[in-house]
Amino acid sequence: MANHTTVLDTIEITDLEDNSQLRVEVRACSELGNRGVPGLQISYLGYLVNFEPIQVERWAYQARKAGQDALLLDQSWDVHQDQYVRNFLVLGTPLRARVHVKTRSRTNPLVREYPLPFALEE
Repeated sequence: MANHTTVLDTIEITDLEDNSQLRVEVRACSELGNRGVPGLQISYLGYLVNFEPIQVERWAYQARKAGQDALLLDQSWDVHQDQYVRNFLVLGTPLRARVHVKTRSRTNPLVREYPLPFALEE
């Protein structure tokens, strides 16, 4: 069976400082990861973040171990304090992917959340 992807959301924010643009695309995938199950994929600036059960299970463990409800993922583009794309795994029912997108000309980041199409066994 082939992987079918559907674009769920596209975030495009222009930075008025230099007219650059941050573009983030969120896709639902019918087959993702080693198990070939539905998942969520976030792409931006050449990065891909896959929210599939095996990886999400590891991130959820790290979040619980640190006593956090939301884990900032290493796969974030977080090199500037005033311009970034930050990805989070948010624990709860349902599990969610959260994206923060901030440019220098915005006062506050744009925040969006997307439910994951699977649950983890506790």
